Amino acid sequence: MDPLWALRQVAFQLERAGEPTYRVRAFRKAAEVVAGLPDGEVERRVAAGTLTDLPGIGKATAGVISDAVAGREPTYLSRFREPVVGGQALRALLKGDCHSHSDWSDGGSPIREMAEAARDLGHSWLALTDHSPRLTVANGLSADRLLRQLDVVAELNAELAPFRVLTGIEVDILDDGSLDQRPDLLARLDVVVASVHSKLRMAAPEMTRRMVAAVANPHVDVLGHCTGRLVVGKGRPESTFDAEAVFGACAEHGTAVEINSRPERRDPPGRLLRLAVELGCVFSIDSDAHAPGQLDWLSFGCERAEECGVTPDRVINTLEADELLAR
Repeated sequence: MDPLWALRQVAFQLERAGEPTYRVRAFRKAAEVVAGLPDGEVERRVAAGTLTDLPGIGKATAGVISDAVAGREPTYLSRFREPVVGGQALRALLKGDCHSHSDWSDGGSPIREMAEAARDLGHSWLALTDHSPRLTVANGLSADRLLRQLDVVAELNAELAPFRVLTGIEVDILDDGSLDQRPDLLARLDVVVASVHSKLRMAAPEMTRRMVAAVANPHVDVLGHCTGRLVVGKGRPESTFDAEAVFGACAEHGTAVEINSRPERRDPPGRLLRLAVELGCVFSIDSDAHAPGQLDWLSFGCERAEECGVTPDRVINTLEADELLAR
C-alpha cells in the first residue's frame, strides 16, 4: 500500500467523519512530508524506527505509514469505515456536485485539492460556489476576487480536462430578495446557489417574499439549504415561510431545491422535501463541502432523497456538465 495514499485517505475519512480540523491537518502535513522524501527513504526509516524524527511525523501518522509499508490496512481507515447507507443506486448516477467551497472563502483546501478529490470520487465535474461578499465571516468574494477566481478556474480546467470545475457562487439572498453580487458577474457563472444566511427568524410573510423573489431571479439555479436549520449541538430552528409558495416558484422557474447533505443540516426536513416532490420541483443533491472528505457526504443526501420519493430524472446533478448548463 502506498503510504502517501494511505495518509491522504485517512485525512479524507477524518473529514468525512467530521473530526476536528487539527487532526485532519496532521495527516495532510505528514503526507506533504512523505511526498518530499527521496525514493526509498520512507522504507529505510520504517525499518530503522526513525519516522518520528522527521518534523511533521508523529506517532499516529508514523503508525499509518508503517502499516502501509507493511501492506496492512491502517487501523485509522478501518476505524472510520462507515456502513453502506441507502440511496446507493442514486449516488452512482451523480456526475457532480453543485455546492462546494474552497479556501478562497471559508473552505479549508485549495480549489485543486477539492477538484482532484471530486474526480477521485468518480465525478466528471464540480461546481465551485464560494460565498458572496456580504458574508464577511466566511471571507466572501468581492467582485474583484471573484473575477480573479474565474481566471484560476480556467487555468485549472486546462490542466484537469476532461474533469471540469464549473464556476459558481453561493450568493446571499438579501432582505428584499435581491442577490449579493453584480448581475453581470452572476450571468457569467455556470452555477448560482442562492441561500439565506441572515435574519433567519424573519416573519414568515417577509421571508416568503424574499425567497420567492430570489428563486424567480433568472440567474439562480439552486435554492440552498432552504430552512437554515441545524440539527446537531445546540441546533438552530427552521426559518418559517410558506413552503408551498416557495417550492411552487421553484417549480415554475426551474430552480432546483437543494437537498443539503451536511449531517448537521439535513435540509430540507422530510415533510418539506416530500412537499417539493409533490409540487413538481427538481432537485440538486449537494455536499456543501468545505473540505475534500466532505464531498463524500452526497451519500447521505441520496439516502434522504430516496426515502422521500425523489427520482433520478428530477436530480440535476445526474447530468453531465454540458447537459446541466443547457437546461
